[in-house]
Amino acid sequence: MKRRDVLFASLGLVIVWQVTAIIVNRPILPAPWVVVVVFFKELGKGLLLHFGCSLWRVTVGTTLSVLAAAPVGLAIGGSKTWNRILSPVIYLLYPIPKVVLVPIVFLFLGIGDTAKIAIIFLILFFQIVVLVRDQAANIPPQLIQSLRSLGAGRRALFRFVYFPASLPAILTALRQSIGTAVAVLYVTELFATKYGLGYYIYYNGSTLLNYPAMYAGVIAMSLLGLGMYFAVDWMERKLCRWKFVS
Repeated sequence: MKRRDVLFASLGLVIVWQVTAIIVNRPILPAPWVVVVVFFKELGKGLLLHFGCSLWRVTVGTTLSVLAAAPVGLAIGGSKTWNRILSPVIYLLYPIPKVVLVPIVFLFLGIGDTAKIAIIFLILFFQIVVLVRDQAANIPPQLIQSLRSLGAGRRALFRFVYFPASLPAILTALRQSIGTAVAVLYVTELFATKYGLGYYIYYNGSTLLNYPAMYAGVIAMSLLGLGMYFAVDWMERKLCRWKFVS
C-alpha cells in the first residue's frame, strides 16, 4: 500500500469527522483539530505512558503467540498423524469467542499484565495455528518426495520447506489478528488497572467526561494498531522478498 493512498484516506476520514462534528454540534463529538491539540498536550500528561503500557502488552502477547502457534501449525500441517489427532480439538476450540474467557483468565492469573497478555495470546494462537496448518498441508507432495529422495530429513523439511512456505500464512494471520488483539486489549484494560489506553479512554470518557481527551486516546490506540499493521507489512517485505519480485 502506498503512503500517498494512506494519506488521502486519512484526509478523507478527517473531513468526514469534521462535517459530522458540525452536524452533531455537541460536546460528545469535538472537531478533529480540537482533539489533535489535546492529543499533543496529553502526551506530556500521561498519554505516552498509557501508550507504552498497551504497546508492551500487545507486543509481548503477539510475539508469544507467534512463537508458540507457528511450530504447532507446522507440525500439524506436516504430519497426517498429528493432524488427525489435534484437528478435532482445534475444530472445537477455535470458534469459541475468546473474549468470554476474560473473567476466567483473571480468576486464574490475577489482574496484572500476565492475564492481559495471556488473553491476547489465546486469541491469536488459534488463528495462527489454523492458517499455518492449512498452508503447510497444501504444500505439493511431489516437492516433499523429491527432497526426501535427496536425503532430507524431517528437520530439514521443516526448516527449508514447511517454514518458508508457511511464512506468508504466519504474517497473514498476524495481520488479520492485529485488529482483534487491539480490541481485546481495550477490554482487558478496563479491569482493575490504572495504566493502558483502554483505561485512559474509559476514564476520560465516562468519569471525567473529558471527550477531547477520550478521542485523543482513541487516536493513540488507532496509531498503535496501525503501527503494528505497518510493522507486519515491513516484515513481509523483508522476509518474503519473492512475493514482491515482478
